[in-house]
Amino acid sequence: MNPATRTNILQSYQLILYNRALHPELFQLRDRRVIECAGHELEAWLMPGAHLLRFGRGTECICELVADVERGIPDAGVVAGFFCAGERDFDRDFTHMGVNYMTTVQTEQLNDAVFQATWEEMLDFAADAEAMLHRFEDEVGPCMSILDLQRYSREVHAQSYHLIANGRIVLRTQSIFERHG
Repeated sequence: MNPATRTNILQSYQLILYNRALHPELFQLRDRRVIECAGHELEAWLMPGAHLLRFGRGTECICELVADVERGIPDAGVVAGFFCAGERDFDRDFTHMGVNYMTTVQTEQLNDAVFQATWEEMLDFAADAEAMLHRFEDEVGPCMSILDLQRYSREVHAQSYHLIANGRIVLRTQSIFERHG
C-alpha cells in the first residue's frame, strides 16, 4: 500500500458530537452495553471500526460517534466534529444538562510488526478488562474494536481502541462524561 492511500484512510475517521440520539438501525451494531451513573445513563455501541456513546437522562443526551466518514453519518444535531488524524483534545460544557464532556483522540500508523504486537496486546487487554470487543477483517487483514467503560460516582470514562489493518492504524479515544455539582 502506498503512503497516500494510508493517509487517506487515516483522514477518513472523524469524531462527531451530537446533542440528540442516533438510531441503531443506522449502524452495524456488534455489541451494546448500558450503565447507570448518578441518575444518568451511558449506552455504548460497538461497531466494526466505530463506536457510539450516548450519555443522558430522559430525552436529553449527548452522543459521541467515532466512525469512518465515508459510512454516511447523520448531520442533524451536530454540536462539533473533527477528523481523528494526529492528536486532539476537546471539551464542551452542556450546562443545561449539568454535564461536562471531555475527550482526547490519538491516531498512529504503525509498521507491520508493531501493529501485530499491538493487536495481540490489545486483545489481552480487552479480555483482562472485560471490555466490549469486536474482531473483524478488512481487505488487508484482522481488525479489532474495543470499548472499555468505567463508572465513578459523578462521571463515566470510556476508552476506545480501533485497530484497522488497512493502513495499520490505531485510533484511540478517551472520553469523560462528568456531572456538575
